[in-house]
Amino acid sequence: MLRKLETRFGEQVTISYIMGGLVRDITAFYDSYNDIGGDPDRSNSNIAKHWVEASTRHGMPVKSDGFKLFSKEHPSTYPQNIAYKAAQMQDQALANKFLRRIREASAAEARQTNKIEILLELASEAGLDIARFLDDFTHGSAQRAFEQDLATTTKYGARGFPSFLMKYGEKEMVIRGYQQYEDFKALIGRLTGGKLQELPIAANEESIMAFVVRYGSVAPIEIQMTFDLALDELEAVISSLLNKQLIQKRKAGNGYFISPKVSAMACDSATGVCAL
Repeated sequence: MLRKLETRFGEQVTISYIMGGLVRDITAFYDSYNDIGGDPDRSNSNIAKHWVEASTRHGMPVKSDGFKLFSKEHPSTYPQNIAYKAAQMQDQALANKFLRRIREASAAEARQTNKIEILLELASEAGLDIARFLDDFTHGSAQRAFEQDLATTTKYGARGFPSFLMKYGEKEMVIRGYQQYEDFKALIGRLTGGKLQELPIAANEESIMAFVVRYGSVAPIEIQMTFDLALDELEAVISSLLNKQLIQKRKAGNGYFISPKVSAMACDSATGVCAL
């Protein structure tokens, strides 16, 4: 949904991520609705079941086999939050790429992403300077930046995730919980007095290939949602791009991701023009 917003509204909108912490210590945490908290192993099992069930609705890949988000030695999600802040100190675009890799690794690859060795590997994949990343992560600057984010979530009363703070000029509103794209579109219109409008977008192979190149790793549902494709249309365009050897599939849990096999120079993500 966020990628659809970025694609459909272009440079009119900027999406920023505020780290909310969520679980300081799983042994002292309890979500009674999903029976998550206390024992790390039981929590991992219940989280995996919950995420697999949710994936039938949102369509993103989830891997339950071997899922391990917590352990007795690593009971917190704070390391992932602090790691993002460390990455953000280097480069915002790389930080967002890194955040996506953390999410993929956690949910779709069943990797324990609160371990520093895993975070370093993902940071390297994202293109970050590892020495600088480790220094910021270890020596307090990223921790302090994370604490500022926590102060922001407290200020706006964000106790559940996702929560969204929408700002336009001096106007702002807080939206709680998952929202459909059409809801966000309506909220943007209301907040801006209709000044920001959805941009026209062509649902053709060139535009879809530019979308894949822009993000580097996309799930089929992200293409389908962004370009408003029927399932048979989605399958046809993926099949065509695979046959042209422009994209490749990467198995992930109960689904897969798509990445480009061509140089980023082959596509212009702004115009949607690719050399096919």
